[in-house]
Amino acid sequence: MDDYLRDFYKDKKILITGAAGTVGAELGRQLHHAGAGELRLMDNNETGMFFLMEQYRNNGAFCFLGDVRDRDKVEKLTNGVDIIFHCAAFKHVILSEYNPFDVVQTNIMGVENIIRAATLHKVKYVLFTSSDKAVNPTNVMGTSKLMGEKLMTAANAVMSNGKTVFASTRFGNVIGSRGSVVPLFMRQIRSGGPVTITDRQMTRFIMTVREAAHMVLQSLTLARGGEVFVTKMPVVSIQDLAEVMIDILAPKYGYRPGNIEITDIGAKPGEKLYEELMSDEESHRSVELREMYVITPAFKNIYNSIHYEYEGFVSGIIQKPYISSGEEPLGKDRLKTYLLENRVFEEIDESLRENRV
Repeated sequence: MDDYLRDFYKDKKILITGAAGTVGAELGRQLHHAGAGELRLMDNNETGMFFLMEQYRNNGAFCFLGDVRDRDKVEKLTNGVDIIFHCAAFKHVILSEYNPFDVVQTNIMGVENIIRAATLHKVKYVLFTSSDKAVNPTNVMGTSKLMGEKLMTAANAVMSNGKTVFASTRFGNVIGSRGSVVPLFMRQIRSGGPVTITDRQMTRFIMTVREAAHMVLQSLTLARGGEVFVTKMPVVSIQDLAEVMIDILAPKYGYRPGNIEITDIGAKPGEKLYEELMSDEESHRSVELREMYVITPAFKNIYNSIHYEYEGFVSGIIQKPYISSGEEPLGKDRLKTYLLENRVFEEIDESLRENRV
């Protein structure tokens, strides 16, 4: 972790919701190593929280079973903290379509509970982890994430206590997280194939779990209030990803790469061929920094007291939306290097053994 991040988070009291999830757990790990004063880790996953409790035994982290739908529990755990990282959410598109009202309770009402608790206890910073699916959403889950972002932005005006800064981040695909295609491809290759892809033209942004957590930590240090932070990420072709993974992993599992087939199964309902992290409309009110884009609020007149100026400024003119189909994908050699240097497969194997993926 960079020294400036260590200085920012050292001795802070921090609440992480969704702390047993992939990104929440990595956030906790990095903050613990950064010397956070106290970690309050909250999740409704009993098994996940048990393992976290064992991991942090007597080490300045406290594990709580709780749900963001429970306003009383959220308010109790928020009392006295400096920072909230709100990672808890329903994230699977198809399950959300079948359970839309549950998604509203968790992904929208849960955000409201976090905002109200943070305002009540004058928390200094709240960061909401959103999704690429919030951009031009085609499904319940994406729409709920977009609403979460809008609530976080509006909270800087309607819930302002002069103390709390509310902001959001957007992720692309976090390799190794629950729902990521990489663990699926690994299991398919281990079984001798076939590897199933939905469309050979599909492209995706990618980032590792460590990179995702670093993005969250970095975004908070820049937040002024109401922004959505989008990190710059490499792009991959799904077909290239499948082929590179077969080349790397097939020999490890006792197969010849040429004997592992790739089959097309067609796009899932609501699935896009490309990934969007910043829409055309948003690009006109965004600024570019060295490592990320910052989408500022649409209604600037409401936030006149907030000055959206950042270290690492590159440009205030964004020429195009940030979508995977508009970026040059990594070549196969660079993609192979990225996967191996970041130990992606080793980390997924560790997660599978711990039943976290």
